[in-house]
Amino acid sequence: MDIVGFNLWYGEKQALFDVGMNVRKNKITALIGPSGCGKSTLIRCMNRMNDLIDGCRVEGSMFFQGQDIYGKDTDVMALRKRIGMIFQKPNPFPMSIRDNITYGPRIHGITKQSELDEIMERSLKQAALWDEVHDRLEQSALSLSGGQQQRLCIARTLSINPEVILMDEPTSALDPIATAKIEDLAISLEKDYTVVIVTHNMQQAARISDYTGFMYMGKMIEFDDTEKIFNKPSEDLTERYITGRFG
Repeated sequence: MDIVGFNLWYGEKQALFDVGMNVRKNKITALIGPSGCGKSTLIRCMNRMNDLIDGCRVEGSMFFQGQDIYGKDTDVMALRKRIGMIFQKPNPFPMSIRDNITYGPRIHGITKQSELDEIMERSLKQAALWDEVHDRLEQSALSLSGGQQQRLCIARTLSINPEVILMDEPTSALDPIATAKIEDLAISLEKDYTVVIVTHNMQQAARISDYTGFMYMGKMIEFDDTEKIFNKPSEDLTERYITGRFG
């Protein structure tokens, strides 16, 4: 994914300013920065979630595999199937664990039970949840712990075979043990998927990402290899944020 000169407004208020970055295939890209700097706004642009907000408009280019995401011919529903999203708080559907996973495939026309069962098992295994829930698939997803619910939401996203997984603060509501499981899961997904994660936790970004973008006041201040961002940033503003001197 290539982002070039990207700007966004909510009504009269500009929230993103001339943002540019590259999301590499089969890598984990982290976005860091203080609250309100535009991280979540930017990630929601990547599958056009911001289209749902009245008064939102954009300028600039965002390309996914050479196609302009904001081009007139873009099928937004097809785009969101290819670029899935995990939100800050787990949001399982109020239905069984099984139905949560098979909901997406059914919408996309898969009706054969054996195929649905195969997708469900594969997705739950990819999300490192199968061993914990395989014997209670008919129970409500709401009966799971917070960390399990978040992994269920990841499995639900995987069930429709996306190419990119966007994660918007996926561990902010979780305890350290559940957070570690989500981090391990993100790393394991990297071989098959491209992952973009928004996080306030700089240690998390340093642990799991290959590339990191530091944002401040709607601008991409610096984007580079994670190791360079944390050990030898080019911008003074980045260094001051990384070392805790502001933010």
